[in-house]
Amino acid sequence: MSKKKLLTPLSSLLLLRRTLTSTPHFSIPHFQSRTNFSPNIEKLRPLFPLPGFDFPGKSFISSQFGDKPNSPHCWNCSAAAQTTPFLLCSSCRCIQPVDHSVDYFQIFGLERKYDSVEEHLEGKYKDWQKKLHPDLVHSKSEKEREYAAEQSARVIDAYRTLSKPLARAIYILKLEGVDIDEEETLSDLDLLSEIMEVREAVEEAPNSQALNQIQSLMQEKLKQWSNSFAEAFESRNFEEAVKAIRRMTYYERVNEEIVKRQ
Repeated sequence: MSKKKLLTPLSSLLLLRRTLTSTPHFSIPHFQSRTNFSPNIEKLRPLFPLPGFDFPGKSFISSQFGDKPNSPHCWNCSAAAQTTPFLLCSSCRCIQPVDHSVDYFQIFGLERKYDSVEEHLEGKYKDWQKKLHPDLVHSKSEKEREYAAEQSARVIDAYRTLSKPLARAIYILKLEGVDIDEEETLSDLDLLSEIMEVREAVEEAPNSQALNQIQSLMQEKLKQWSNSFAEAFESRNFEEAVKAIRRMTYYERVNEEIVKRQ
């Protein structure tokens, strides 16, 4: 039996803490084949699927970029779109179809920045909920009710994306033309070792208190790499921003796994 298997849950947690205090440099080359992974690495897929990353918020983001912008004129009266084409025609007041050229930040009237978003987002989201409430559109035509439902769904997607640091990071990079390659995999041995240690600590945690301690460590690391992303994005260092997203994805997955076990 290997030495690692003889670790107690407490010693695993202590080892995990030591592992997480360092942030080794890592690169992201391509593996030639997923069949090269060892059985130990294959065990990690529930926390960190390889190859590729199933990023939270992916469904919201793909909907933003898969559609062409609508016509800049009102479908009902043909009036030119005004400064707020997202909801109503300023001329005839008819509800308009979703305009996919309006990004999620514009929907809420926010500056396109990674940080300082959440403090303003909640109130603006509630304002949109009031404007799109079914009671306010029930007397509209069937076509307008359909448009209202589509716009409401888009506002919800926008809120969910911008309210979560990881999803917001992926989205704002996408707006800058930087795609996250989900077929890229991590081969850094230190990081893979960290993943294995965390998974073992989660599996061997004797109670909810131990899980909470691990979760606190993950949240600290998630915050750290979120700050790193903000700095990299602000300085337009998109390579470092992508690296931060990779780390954030992993720590977010650990948090999700812990929640399932609690």
